Amino acid sequence: MSKTQFNRRQFVAGSAAVLGLGTLVSSETKGQAETAPEPSKILNYDERMEYRRLGKTGWMVSAISLGGHWKRLGLNGPAFEKNRIEVVAKCVDSGFNYIDACWNHETVAYAQALRASGHRDKVYLGFSSGEKEMRFKEYRTKKALLKGYEESLLEAGIDYADLWRVTCLEPGRMHTFGEVFEMIEAGEQAIKDGKCRAFGLSSHDRRWMELMVKSFPTISVILMPYTARSKRKPKGSLFDAVREHDIGMFGIKPFASNSMFKGDSQPGNPHEEGDNERARQALRYILTNDAISAPIPGLISIPQVDNCLAAIAERRKLDLQAKESGILQDDRLMKAADEMWKRLPSDYRWLREWEWV
Repeated sequence: MSKTQFNRRQFVAGSAAVLGLGTLVSSETKGQAETAPEPSKILNYDERMEYRRLGKTGWMVSAISLGGHWKRLGLNGPAFEKNRIEVVAKCVDSGFNYIDACWNHETVAYAQALRASGHRDKVYLGFSSGEKEMRFKEYRTKKALLKGYEESLLEAGIDYADLWRVTCLEPGRMHTFGEVFEMIEAGEQAIKDGKCRAFGLSSHDRRWMELMVKSFPTISVILMPYTARSKRKPKGSLFDAVREHDIGMFGIKPFASNSMFKGDSQPGNPHEEGDNERARQALRYILTNDAISAPIPGLISIPQVDNCLAAIAERRKLDLQAKESGILQDDRLMKAADEMWKRLPSDYRWLREWEWV
């Protein structure tokens, strides 16, 4: 392969080590901290927002960005379209500069909202046509992946995405080595053809993702769960590989599928004030890990966007003053995180596996 580090034999040998079948050689990690560029060089800069480098893409992305899911929105038709346009416009006006969409209904909705608001040139768009990617057997070849991606771009009415980040099986190690190489070749071809500027992966499999970022320099960005209960492992952390290989990382499920909250997320619900505080605490906590480029919550209202800016303001005022505190873990957050863990629905209990990363 033209751009990958390893041939297939080396890849198989490397996988044995990473997946625990051999000795994983440790190395000093590379820090991602760099002097921030001038504000004029940051896409859609707003002084109220914080920006972080997205690994080797070199992009400075908003430290809180917009995720694709809109759980509990409860709107359809014109009302839904109006809501997405308004929330996207509010995000852009608040200094957000990354939007992530990972299924075809999301890619269509956000592409439409960006067109309607005239803000396409102010954000990096992360794009995953999940229905036509690696979770489905018929889309596990280079040809099928590229065809599905181009069909989805056409459906969304756009010519390219900034980041094509393929949605893989949640246990990524179920993919064969051949499937992985087909996927990497598809990513390389899409970059070469100008269909995307960078390539990445989404999975819920830490060890497999570690293997991917160590093996393939084509991969610039990964998306994985990281909640208010997650912590960096003292030894053998995935973040060692993230730093060493200069990988950008977006944290998905920051509110553990809304288990962080007591209310239903609707404006005016009786738990709104307390839930907003919990959201701010969770976002501030996640941002204490400087290997994470940004958490990407799915926001369903303008007040929720404002609450994200409030989290950044609190972070500057409260968190960054505590220089000796590696992580923010006050009593209120600990209690909220414990309650979050207990409220996890049965189909999200797997998030407990992400307590140590």
